Amino acid sequence: MKFGVFVVAILTINCCYSQEQAKEDTLKYDLQEFIVVGTRTTEKILDIPYSVYKVDKEELSYGRKVSAGDVLADVPGLFLQSMYGNQDVRISVRGFGTRSNSGVRGVRILQDGIPESEPDGETVLDAIDFTSLGGVEVVKGNLSSLYANAPGGVVNFVSDLMFPENYTTVTNQVGQFGLRVNGFKTGYKTDDQRFLLSYNYTNLDGYRAHSDEYKHLVNAVYEAHVGVRSTISVLGNYVNGFMKLPGALTEPQYDADPFQADLIAVSQDFRKGIRKGRLAVRFKTIFGENDDFELEATTYGGLKELEQADVDYVTDETRYSLGALVRLTNKSQLFSRTNILSFGMEYADQSGPVTEFDNLYGNRGPSVENEYDGSLSNIGFYCLDHLNLITERFDLFLSGRFDKDVFERDVYIPYGFTDTTRVFQKFTPKVGLNLKLAPSVALYTSYGLGYDLPALSELPNTPLSSNIKYSLNPDLNAQQSDNFEFGMKGDIVNPESEVLRKLFFEVTFFNYIIKDEIVPFIINQKTFFRNAAKTNRTGVEAGIKCKPFEGLECTFNYTFTNFKYDHYIATVYGPSGSTVESYANNAEPSVPKHALNFILNYELELSSNISGLLQWDCDYVSSMFVNDSNSVSTPSYFYANPMAGIDLSFHHIHATAYLGMINMFDKRFVGFININDYYGKYYQAGEPRTVYSGLNIGYQF
Repeated sequence: MKFGVFVVAILTINCCYSQEQAKEDTLKYDLQEFIVVGTRTTEKILDIPYSVYKVDKEELSYGRKVSAGDVLADVPGLFLQSMYGNQDVRISVRGFGTRSNSGVRGVRILQDGIPESEPDGETVLDAIDFTSLGGVEVVKGNLSSLYANAPGGVVNFVSDLMFPENYTTVTNQVGQFGLRVNGFKTGYKTDDQRFLLSYNYTNLDGYRAHSDEYKHLVNAVYEAHVGVRSTISVLGNYVNGFMKLPGALTEPQYDADPFQADLIAVSQDFRKGIRKGRLAVRFKTIFGENDDFELEATTYGGLKELEQADVDYVTDETRYSLGALVRLTNKSQLFSRTNILSFGMEYADQSGPVTEFDNLYGNRGPSVENEYDGSLSNIGFYCLDHLNLITERFDLFLSGRFDKDVFERDVYIPYGFTDTTRVFQKFTPKVGLNLKLAPSVALYTSYGLGYDLPALSELPNTPLSSNIKYSLNPDLNAQQSDNFEFGMKGDIVNPESEVLRKLFFEVTFFNYIIKDEIVPFIINQKTFFRNAAKTNRTGVEAGIKCKPFEGLECTFNYTFTNFKYDHYIATVYGPSGSTVESYANNAEPSVPKHALNFILNYELELSSNISGLLQWDCDYVSSMFVNDSNSVSTPSYFYANPMAGIDLSFHHIHATAYLGMINMFDKRFVGFININDYYGKYYQAGEPRTVYSGLNIGYQF
């Protein structure tokens, strides 16, 4: 079946290409899919040698929009796990990100091009308004030569500024387990400025005990044209949220009731609270005799106040952050060939005090157990050269980045003043080639080095440290990788045909050699990190999206992985003592060998004012190991998510309504794996059958 589709695609490509040469082409190629994050400049997706996916605004029109999983679940090659259905989503790309038991690692997260990731690469996706997106840009694979801490790729959430008319919309979502999302968004534009403002309140009781949460979120973007060739943008967000954490379960607990909370999580009242805000200003201008220079400069600052309760401490933390980005791009001729050369600099700094109190049955104890000032900073310089070797056919990409990261912790309690500093620095080059077989089909390949330093939350010293008085682990090294990929992608549009009007496909093979992989292990519900010696990751990502007939769209995504530890000697700690084991040839945990996603969309055109969508979305995920020893694995699972939506537009009134279901057949599955747990508490249940609905009503003026 897949081979037949591939043959049809190639025949269509050859036919199209020969007709174009003869100037008798009846096909119209849609090559205007652009992306920014892959090269930091605006480029066509088919012109860059990376695996790229773009979630369009049309794909975000219907359905639940509460978490990143609702937006990114159908991107081929991305594997998402959520602790309890909403926040703390783990995003994994080619194995990068699986080590995180909270938030995102190894994948750089941007919001409108501004880093949402901390300087050390850690990201919590609580400031993204998923109801106001104009699209999502996803580049999979190593981008360490352009971005800090991006060996797995980059995800850029783009606000919807390209609205055709001024509008105000009231957004509402409701569902089982206490889901309620209420808010509004408004967009205003003139000839030379645009403004977007959104507010959302989210409340969720949660499908597990002790997992309720709420969040207030404000996002605003203002963009103004200054003269003909310059723009200035102001971007801001504010979050005030709180969540309770149910904790992971042992296998007997999970089998008895997968939706119960861990008893210690309840008695110690595991929780997180956050208040944070960020403001950014960006200036872009084009200049030069032939408009061949582009300058972009951005500065931003933020403040965060965090409270967290775990098994030992109630922690209060304040973080002050500052950052700046500068990029200069020149488009010129080199050896009579088009050449695009970019230079850039990034700086990010975060610092603030941390105070840890005893956790007395969920309450803050009277004494301070730990007090310190923590800071981390990153400065990076990068260069990218894109040279067109054969006009419109063959392109060479050369890029490289140097990063220096400094972690500091000034400890006051319990040791008295102690200055602990860790410095990481590395240069990461990359080369890529992109060959157009036809105007709508390309082969690409790349090789580069990846660099992923530990997050600040991964650096606390361990009981096994070579120097127990250091507050930062002196033994934990940065993770490095050699990364190779080879792929093929195409975007063919034939609006005149009765069948196969549109076909998008991408197939990518990759092989990564990871050195000093950062691996989590847990002692008494506290997560620590160490380095594995060497890991080999090989895999294939394939995705096809086509419109075989009018109104019908089919999507099929498949990912195969074979991730093995080549060499790894580890000391294993458990309640009964410690042992030394070799994990050579073992598979990496929390990575499925097979993952499939199938989506069937049928678009309804009931009248000129009424349209709709019927969707069938289903996923299969194979079994996964839960620890490095591969002694236990989770069962494979399949679930399906149907949804129906209708869109009405009359004069100035616009309304969208939808009704959907998550996990229609109510399958029980492990939605999040707590890797290498000391007590065997590996399991957090995935979302059961959940019915939801939404109604958005807008007025255009």
